[in-house]
Amino acid sequence: MDDRHEQEEIYSQRIKAGKRTYFFDVKATRGQDYYLTITESKRRQNGDDSVSYEKHKIFLYKEDFLKFVDALQDAVDYVREELLTPEEVAELDRPREYDDRDRPRQDFERPPFDPNRSDDNY
Repeated sequence: MDDRHEQEEIYSQRIKAGKRTYFFDVKATRGQDYYLTITESKRRQNGDDSVSYEKHKIFLYKEDFLKFVDALQDAVDYVREELLTPEEVAELDRPREYDDRDRPRQDFERPPFDPNRSDDNY
């Protein structure tokens, strides 16, 4: 069986953004190593009026989480501070209403605490 289908999904969140949807899924390997998949799904209208979805996926491993978050925050800060007008920044900061489907799924349970694991952050 393909190992990709055997990973345990721990947490999932969906963000709708126009024709794009982003999925943030925390998964665990059989050895309880945690990683994040970020998937961009873009809806495409085909010439025959059928619909297809183009998907791109990033696998982010736990040892790279902080580096990734820091780099993302640096890039966002650069755009906000150097490229956008104050009006554009104000628009970005405007409170938004989210569809309940864009909130984290609550039906996932945390894996049981294992006192022998050194990387558990409970």
